Parts: sequence; structure tokens; C-alpha cells
Amino acid sequence: MNPPISDLALLLHTMEPVLHPGVFVFTSIQDAAEVEASTILASVREPEGLSVVLREEDARERGLPILFRAAWITLTVTSDLAAVGLTAAFASALGAAGISCNVVAGAYHDHIFVPVESAEKAMLALRRLQAG
Repeated sequence: MNPPISDLALLLHTMEPVLHPGVFVFTSIQDAAEVEASTILASVREPEGLSVVLREEDARERGLPILFRAAWITLTVTSDLAAVGLTAAFASALGAAGISCNVVAGAYHDHIFVPVESAEKAMLALRRLQAG
């Protein structure tokens, strides 16, 4: 594993966005037993329930409400969780391109969920940001 990077210029230059195949969805459930833990990509407990991100087919199989259909982009650079400015930089680049984004920070990488129909446009905006 590479050591985490905190320098913003280096993070941007080496972020290497990767678009995952498939469609991913945000949904909310009341009971974690409604889905198998192995199908959950990300989750957060909120007063309204457990928000989860999973593959669209897994949500549909369980009859879960689809709140947002997304493409999943991972920045493969190993980013320091205390790094300053990376999220602001890519959110600004995507916003300038008219693309909404929902961000999940993992222990090693940042994961960006954008509307399915904006996936390629988002990748282009991120590659432009990377190129400087």
C-alpha cells in the first residue's frame, strides 16, 4: 500500500479516477437485516434510518426505494484523511460542469457518486482537473 498523500497538488495530479461498471443506488432502510452486509458498498446511520449504497439490482431484488441512481467513480490515489482541499477541488470541477456529486471517503480512497447519465461527463471533468 502506498503512503497517504496530503499535498493537494500531488493529490490532484495523481488522483486517477476510475469508473466502476454498473449502476449504484442510494436507499434508506429501517433494519440492517433488510440487506446482506456483503451487498452494502457504503452506509451511514441517520435519524430517519440506515442510508445505504448498493448495486441497483440488489436494491430492486429487495423492493427497496431508489432515492438516487448513480455511477460510482473512485479516485485511486491514496489520500490522507486529513488532506485539505481535495473534496472541494473535485466538487467544484464537477459543479462547474453542472454535475451533482455525493462523496464517500473511505480509509484510503475517495468515492464519488454522480448521476448515471453524467458519468462520462464527470470522468472528463475529473481528468481535466487532474491534468491541471
